Amino acid sequence: METINIKVSEEIAQAYRESDSKKQEQISTIIKLFLNKEFSQKSLSEVMEEIADKAEKRGLTPKILEDILNNKP
Repeated sequence: METINIKVSEEIAQAYRESDSKKQEQISTIIKLFLNKEFSQKSLSEVMEEIADKAEKRGLTPKILEDILNNKP
């Protein structure tokens, strides 16, 4: 694995540094998906829509996602 630098505002950098390792890993996954060859020629909204479609096909409903994001079992 290789480390890269991405310019962000000071507030974003601080929020990232203060987030737990799970949140940092989630952010890394989002960046990997967005820059993946499969998605690199698409807009962010197209990528997000495609990811949402794939997640829903795998059983991740908006309700389940909301519960996950709100840390509910």
